Amino acid sequence: MKFFLDKVMSFLGLVLLSPLLAFVALVIKFTMPGGPVIFKQTRVGKDSKLFTIYKFRTMESGSDTSSISVAGAKCITRTGSILRRFKLDELPQLWNILKGDMSFVGPRPDVPGYADALTGEDREILELRPGVTGPASLKYRDEEELLASIESKLAAGEEVFAPDGRPIKSVLEYNDRVLFPDKVRLNRYYLHHSSLLLDFRLIVATVLGNHIKFDGELI
Repeated sequence: MKFFLDKVMSFLGLVLLSPLLAFVALVIKFTMPGGPVIFKQTRVGKDSKLFTIYKFRTMESGSDTSSISVAGAKCITRTGSILRRFKLDELPQLWNILKGDMSFVGPRPDVPGYADALTGEDREILELRPGVTGPASLKYRDEEELLASIESKLAAGEEVFAPDGRPIKSVLEYNDRVLFPDKVRLNRYYLHHSSLLLDFRLIVATVLGNHIKFDGELI
C-alpha cells in the first residue's frame, strides 16, 4: 500500500507542482549560471542498490560535494541558501519516488560508505527505501546549523565530546561518531514501528515544522 501511495502521490505532485518546478529551474538558470539546474549524485538505496538522486543545484558549479553540509558554506549560493531553507531543492526527488528509488518517508539516502558499510543488526535499515523525510530528518532538520556551530566551537578551540566521552576533532568526525549513529537508531526504530499513520504524522510535522513524540523523545 505504501509503495502504491508513493507512486500516486509523487505523480500528482509532479503534475501539480510543475509550475513551481519550472519557476525554480528558471531562477537557478539565471542566478546561478555556468552549471546545471539539477544536481545529481550517487546514493545508496534499498538493499544497498545504488541510484542517482536528483535535487535542484544549490552550490557554485564545480564545488566539491562532501557527505555533509554546513550552513553558511561559501560554495552555497544565495539562491541555494533560500532553496535549502524552504526545502525547495528537494522537489526533484518526486521523480526518484515515482521511479521507485525512494519513498516519501524513510531514512535519508547516504552516499556510499555510510549505510552500506553498516554491520550486524544495523544493516536492517537497508530494507527500507530511502525517504525525503523521516524521523532522523525531522530530529536533525537544522543539521547544517548544528554542524556550523560545532565547526565554530572547534575553530575557537572549545572542546567537543562524543557520547562516549572521547574528544571530537572535526565536523566530519562529529557527524560520523554522533549524528550518524543516532540516525541509525531512529531509523531502526522506524523500521519496526512503521505504519501509514506514522508516515502521515511525520510528513505533516515536516511540512508544518512541528515536533512529534518518537521513541520516547520529541523530534
